[in-house]
Amino acid sequence: MTAAAPSLHQKILGDLQGKILSGKLAPGARIATEHELAETYGCSRMTVSNVLARLARAGLVERRRKAGTFVTRPQSQAAVLEIHDIKAEVLALGLPYRFELVSRATRRSTAADRERLGSGSPGRVVDLLVRHFAGDRVFCLEERLINAEAVPEAAVERFHDIAPGRWLLDSVPWTAAEHRIGASSAGKEWAAFLSVPATTACLIVERRTWRAALPVTHVRLTYPGDSHQLVARFTPTQA
Repeated sequence: MTAAAPSLHQKILGDLQGKILSGKLAPGARIATEHELAETYGCSRMTVSNVLARLARAGLVERRRKAGTFVTRPQSQAAVLEIHDIKAEVLALGLPYRFELVSRATRRSTAADRERLGSGSPGRVVDLLVRHFAGDRVFCLEERLINAEAVPEAAVERFHDIAPGRWLLDSVPWTAAEHRIGASSAGKEWAAFLSVPATTACLIVERRTWRAALPVTHVRLTYPGDSHQLVARFTPTQA
Protein backbone atom coordinates (compact mmCIF):
# COMPACT_ATOMS: atom_id res chain seq x y z
CA MET A 1 0.00 0.00 0.00
CA THR A 2 1.47 3.38 -1.06
CA ALA A 3 1.88 5.93 1.72
CA ALA A 4 -0.06 9.15 1.33
CA ALA A 5 1.93 12.11 0.03
CA PRO A 6 2.70 14.73 2.69
CA SER A 7 0.46 17.78 2.72
CA LEU A 8 1.80 21.15 1.59
CA HIS A 9 1.79 22.26 5.24
CA GLN A 10 3.97 19.25 6.17
CA LYS A 11 6.32 19.85 3.22
CA ILE A 12 6.94 23.51 4.12
CA LEU A 13 7.36 22.61 7.80
CA GLY A 14 9.81 19.81 6.94
CA ASP A 15 11.83 22.01 4.58
CA LEU A 16 12.21 24.90 7.04
CA GLN A 17 12.82 22.68 10.05
CA GLY A 18 15.45 20.71 8.13
CA LYS A 19 17.31 23.89 7.14
CA ILE A 20 17.26 25.18 10.73
CA LEU A 21 18.33 21.92 12.40
CA SER A 22 21.08 21.30 9.84
CA GLY A 23 22.49 24.78 10.39
CA LYS A 24 21.82 25.84 6.79
CA LEU A 25 19.72 28.59 8.35
CA ALA A 26 21.97 29.76 11.18
CA PRO A 27 20.80 31.27 14.48
CA GLY A 28 19.74 34.86 13.81
CA ALA A 29 19.13 34.24 10.09
CA ARG A 30 16.02 35.86 8.62
CA ILE A 31 13.37 33.54 7.20
CA ALA A 32 11.75 34.45 3.88
CA THR A 33 8.57 36.51 4.27
CA GLU A 34 5.12 34.90 4.29
CA HIS A 35 4.50 36.41 0.85
CA GLU A 36 7.77 35.01 -0.53
CA LEU A 37 7.16 31.54 0.92
CA ALA A 38 3.58 31.51 -0.39
CA GLU A 39 4.86 32.30 -3.89
CA THR A 40 7.65 29.69 -3.65
CA TYR A 41 5.30 26.88 -2.60
CA GLY A 42 2.22 28.05 -4.50
CA CYS A 43 0.01 28.19 -1.41
CA SER A 44 -1.91 30.67 0.69
CA ARG A 45 -0.27 32.97 3.22
CA MET A 46 -2.50 31.35 5.86
CA THR A 47 -0.75 28.01 5.27
CA VAL A 48 2.65 29.65 5.62
CA SER A 49 1.56 31.57 8.72
CA ASN A 50 0.41 28.33 10.38
CA VAL A 51 3.79 26.71 9.63
CA LEU A 52 5.73 29.65 11.10
CA ALA A 53 3.48 29.67 14.17
CA ARG A 54 4.25 26.00 14.72
CA LEU A 55 8.00 26.60 14.39
CA ALA A 56 7.69 29.47 16.89
CA ARG A 57 5.91 27.21 19.40
CA ALA A 58 8.75 24.70 19.03
CA GLY A 59 11.25 27.45 19.86
CA LEU A 60 12.99 27.28 16.48
CA VAL A 61 12.03 30.74 15.21
CA GLU A 62 11.15 34.12 16.65
CA ARG A 63 8.47 36.24 14.98
CA ARG A 64 9.02 39.98 15.33
CA ARG A 65 6.23 42.34 14.40
CA LYS A 66 7.13 44.46 11.33
CA ALA A 67 10.63 42.96 11.25
CA GLY A 68 9.99 39.38 10.12
CA THR A 69 10.78 35.87 11.30
CA PHE A 70 14.25 34.86 12.48
CA VAL A 71 15.94 31.63 13.53
CA THR A 72 16.08 31.64 17.33
CA ARG A 73 19.39 32.45 18.99
CA PRO A 74 20.28 30.60 22.22
CA GLN A 75 19.18 32.91 25.03
CA SER A 76 22.22 32.76 27.29
CA GLN A 77 21.21 36.05 28.94
CA ALA A 78 18.30 34.28 30.62
CA ALA A 79 20.36 31.33 31.79
CA VAL A 80 22.18 31.01 35.09
CA LEU A 81 25.24 29.88 33.17
CA GLU A 82 26.39 30.31 29.60
CA ILE A 83 27.87 27.45 27.60
CA HIS A 84 31.56 28.23 27.75
CA ASP A 85 34.42 26.84 25.70
CA ILE A 86 36.83 25.25 28.19
CA LYS A 87 39.84 26.19 26.07
CA ALA A 88 38.79 29.85 26.19
CA GLU A 89 38.40 29.63 29.99
CA VAL A 90 41.93 28.29 30.39
CA LEU A 91 43.51 30.78 27.98
CA ALA A 92 41.73 33.61 29.83
CA LEU A 93 43.72 32.56 32.91
CA GLY A 94 46.94 33.11 30.94
CA LEU A 95 47.78 29.40 30.97
CA PRO A 96 48.53 27.02 28.08
CA TYR A 97 45.68 24.65 27.19
CA ARG A 98 45.61 21.08 25.96
CA PHE A 99 43.17 18.19 26.15
CA GLU A 100 43.57 14.43 26.33
CA LEU A 101 40.99 12.01 24.95
CA VAL A 102 41.03 9.23 27.56
CA SER A 103 38.38 7.04 25.94
CA ARG A 104 35.88 7.07 23.08
CA ALA A 105 33.22 4.50 22.17
CA THR A 106 30.19 4.40 19.86
CA ARG A 107 27.61 1.91 21.11
CA ARG A 108 23.95 1.15 21.70
CA SER A 109 22.46 3.26 24.47
CA THR A 110 21.63 1.75 27.84
CA ALA A 111 18.72 2.69 30.09
CA ALA A 112 21.15 4.81 32.14
CA ASP A 113 22.31 6.61 28.97
CA ARG A 114 18.73 7.41 27.99
CA GLU A 115 18.02 8.75 31.46
CA ARG A 116 21.07 11.03 31.24
CA LEU A 117 20.10 12.30 27.81
CA GLY A 118 16.42 12.59 28.65
CA SER A 119 15.47 10.37 25.72
CA GLY A 120 13.16 7.39 25.98
CA SER A 121 14.11 6.00 22.56
CA PRO A 122 16.94 3.46 22.19
CA GLY A 123 19.68 4.33 19.73
CA ARG A 124 23.41 4.85 19.41
CA VAL A 125 25.49 7.14 21.60
CA VAL A 126 29.07 8.38 21.50
CA ASP A 127 30.58 7.96 24.96
CA LEU A 128 33.61 10.18 25.69
CA LEU A 129 35.96 10.79 28.60
CA VAL A 130 38.28 13.80 28.26
CA ARG A 131 40.81 15.52 30.49
CA HIS A 132 41.39 19.26 30.05
CA PHE A 133 44.64 20.80 31.25
CA ALA A 134 45.62 24.32 32.34
CA GLY A 135 49.39 24.27 32.20
CA ASP A 136 50.54 21.03 33.77
CA ARG A 137 47.47 20.69 36.02
CA VAL A 138 44.15 18.99 35.21
CA PHE A 139 41.58 21.78 34.86
CA CYS A 140 38.52 19.51 34.62
CA LEU A 141 37.31 16.05 33.70
CA GLU A 142 34.63 15.78 31.00
CA GLU A 143 32.24 12.81 30.82
CA ARG A 144 30.07 13.26 27.74
CA LEU A 145 27.34 11.38 25.91
CA ILE A 146 26.34 12.52 22.42
CA ASN A 147 23.09 11.30 20.92
CA ALA A 148 24.26 9.86 17.59
CA GLU A 149 20.66 9.70 16.35
CA ALA A 150 20.51 13.51 16.59
CA VAL A 151 24.15 14.12 15.59
CA PRO A 152 25.22 11.27 13.27
CA GLU A 153 28.46 13.09 12.38
CA ALA A 154 29.68 12.48 15.94
CA ALA A 155 29.88 8.74 15.26
CA VAL A 156 32.76 9.29 12.80
CA GLU A 157 34.46 12.29 14.43
CA ARG A 158 37.62 11.11 16.21
CA PHE A 159 38.12 14.22 18.42
CA HIS A 160 41.87 14.10 18.00
CA ASP A 161 42.32 17.77 17.02
CA ILE A 162 39.28 19.40 18.61
CA ALA A 163 37.61 18.83 21.97
CA PRO A 164 34.02 17.51 21.93
CA GLY A 165 32.50 20.60 23.52
CA ARG A 166 34.12 22.97 21.01
CA TRP A 167 33.16 20.66 18.13
CA LEU A 168 29.51 20.66 19.22
CA LEU A 169 29.44 24.46 19.61
CA ASP A 170 30.87 24.86 16.09
CA SER A 171 28.85 22.11 14.39
CA VAL A 172 25.46 21.66 16.03
CA PRO A 173 22.87 24.42 16.58
CA TRP A 174 21.07 24.03 19.91
CA THR A 175 17.80 25.56 21.05
CA ALA A 176 17.65 24.81 24.79
CA ALA A 177 20.03 23.96 27.62
CA GLU A 178 19.74 22.87 31.23
CA HIS A 179 22.43 23.20 33.91
CA ARG A 180 22.69 21.42 37.23
CA ILE A 181 25.38 22.36 39.74
CA GLY A 182 26.54 20.23 42.64
CA ALA A 183 29.55 19.28 44.74
CA SER A 184 31.14 16.01 45.76
CA SER A 185 34.45 14.56 46.87
CA ALA A 186 36.57 13.30 44.00
CA GLY A 187 36.45 9.66 45.10
CA LYS A 188 39.12 7.12 44.26
CA GLU A 189 38.26 6.64 40.57
CA TRP A 190 38.02 10.28 39.47
CA ALA A 191 40.82 11.40 41.80
CA ALA A 192 43.23 9.39 39.67
CA PHE A 193 42.08 11.20 36.50
CA LEU A 194 42.18 14.60 38.21
CA SER A 195 45.53 13.93 39.90
CA VAL A 196 44.17 15.01 43.29
CA PRO A 197 43.57 13.23 46.63
CA ALA A 198 40.33 11.25 46.82
CA THR A 199 39.00 13.57 49.54
CA THR A 200 39.32 16.68 47.36
CA ALA A 201 36.09 18.66 47.13
CA CYS A 202 34.98 19.06 43.51
CA LEU A 203 32.54 21.31 41.71
CA ILE A 204 30.29 19.36 39.33
CA VAL A 205 28.42 20.98 36.45
CA GLU A 206 25.99 18.82 34.49
CA ARG A 207 24.46 20.08 31.28
CA ARG A 208 21.95 18.81 28.73
CA THR A 209 21.27 20.48 25.41
CA TRP A 210 18.44 19.97 22.93
CA ARG A 211 17.84 20.82 19.29
CA ALA A 212 14.07 21.35 19.19
CA ALA A 213 12.74 18.16 20.84
CA LEU A 214 15.88 16.07 20.19
CA PRO A 215 18.42 15.57 23.01
CA VAL A 216 21.89 16.44 21.68
CA THR A 217 24.29 15.81 24.54
CA HIS A 218 24.70 15.32 28.26
CA VAL A 219 27.99 16.33 29.85
CA ARG A 220 29.30 16.13 33.39
CA LEU A 221 32.23 18.44 34.10
CA THR A 222 34.16 17.81 37.33
CA TYR A 223 36.47 20.61 38.52
CA PRO A 224 38.82 20.46 41.52
CA GLY A 225 37.05 22.86 43.87
CA ASP A 226 40.12 24.88 44.82
CA SER A 227 40.75 25.96 41.23
CA HIS A 228 37.34 26.93 39.91
CA GLN A 229 34.43 29.16 40.81
CA LEU A 230 31.11 30.07 39.22
CA VAL A 231 30.12 33.72 38.83
CA ALA A 232 26.69 34.86 37.62
CA ARG A 233 25.71 38.49 37.02
CA PHE A 234 22.03 39.31 37.06
CA THR A 235 19.62 42.22 37.23
CA PRO A 236 16.31 42.61 39.09
CA THR A 237 13.29 41.21 37.28
CA GLN A 238 10.54 43.63 36.37
CA ALA A 239 7.22 43.28 38.14
